[in-house]
Amino acid sequence: MQTLDRHVTLSGAVAVVIAEVIAVGIFLAPAAMIQMLVSPLLVLGIWLGMGLMAFSGALTYAELAARYPRAGGPYVYLREAFGPDIAFLYGWMSLVVMDPGVTAALALGLGEYAGHAAGVSPAQARAVAIATILLLSGANIAGARIGAAGVKALAVLKVLLLVLIIGWSFGSGAGDWSNFRSHAATLPSGSLFSLGGAFVLAFFAYGGWWDLNKLAGEVTRPERTVPRALLLGIGAVTLLYMLLTAAFIYVVPAGQGGEGAAFGAELGRRVLGPSGGRIVAGIVIVSVVGSLAAVIMSAPRVYYAMGRDGLFVPAIGRLSRFGTPVVAILIQAGLASLMVAWSSFVQLVGYFVFVAVLFIGLGAATIFVLRRHGGEEPRYGAWGYPLTPLFFLVCVAALLALLFMDNPTRALTGVGVVALGWPVFRLTTRSKRVAPGTGTRPLFRNNNIQ
Repeated sequence: MQTLDRHVTLSGAVAVVIAEVIAVGIFLAPAAMIQMLVSPLLVLGIWLGMGLMAFSGALTYAELAARYPRAGGPYVYLREAFGPDIAFLYGWMSLVVMDPGVTAALALGLGEYAGHAAGVSPAQARAVAIATILLLSGANIAGARIGAAGVKALAVLKVLLLVLIIGWSFGSGAGDWSNFRSHAATLPSGSLFSLGGAFVLAFFAYGGWWDLNKLAGEVTRPERTVPRALLLGIGAVTLLYMLLTAAFIYVVPAGQGGEGAAFGAELGRRVLGPSGGRIVAGIVIVSVVGSLAAVIMSAPRVYYAMGRDGLFVPAIGRLSRFGTPVVAILIQAGLASLMVAWSSFVQLVGYFVFVAVLFIGLGAATIFVLRRHGGEEPRYGAWGYPLTPLFFLVCVAALLALLFMDNPTRALTGVGVVALGWPVFRLTTRSKRVAPGTGTRPLFRNNNIQ
């Protein structure tokens, strides 16, 4: 049976983490966080704290990747720990909504920034978004090495551009160091909720580092490479986020930069002159394309693994003559393109954020099951176990509580829709004998498991 080729080296794996994580969030979140918290130093502290959370999650997921260095990431861990039913629901959510939805949202963001930079119409922006999805998907179909090389190149370019804008911001003399002291000792009323809101924004700006695990089946020496790549990648992201936020604070005083994208544009104008806004928009475009390329590269490995395991139609688990999961890539590209064309559908992705975060936490929790029942110990073990995964799970639980309190109807709707995947699981596995995982403790019974 044809299998995926291990071709992603340490530098390529680090590039996947950086490319996936750094998208548009860092250009949007600082303005909102500064307005919420008033204290610039506290904003920097939030970025550092979220970096520590990401490190704890990465240490946990690194052990899981070393234990199961196969395509699929969280899908594999859920299957091995809790059985195929829970793993299928994760894959179902990823395939039907989250992955194509995130792909479409990134592509639409790319189109909007392209419109800002080049003055194209909304219809043209959607055309740019769809064309980018198809182009990047085609590159990944043509060869995994081609897709990986593109992700690496975009990650390097992204980092260089961010370093340049950070260096130019501090070197231009356009800012004021007193901006860091403004209102640093005061917090607005309802500061606990403000901290919670900033926590949520920072989490999503860090989101996506776990997608490297989906590519574990193509990483060279995964038991060594994945842990190093996760830690190096998250370390680089944390440093860049703190420095870029510090540049925002230094150049643009609180309350003068506007909201969202306007904040980054104001930074560009103050540092680079009248054309600075368009230059920053260009940097955002490169950043979003890099993230989009990484998502398109990693996400189909989940559906591919489902097809190989017999939990979905077998065709989705086939490899092309180039050694790529062509059917899985085409399905994701097709669904994402449809969502771009019907852009209001992307708003529905918000209904599944709660359950997506729930699965991220559940994936990390598998480490406790698999350490007891998962067979041979991997060469890499999570530093600080069990405190490291426990810290990550406490942070995830806090995030889930915040998301639920913000909109319980949306959270429960997302859970309910994902649960509708259960009948699909029964249909796709009705005539099959699906083997359980090594540490399986099924959450549902009578799953036709052998």
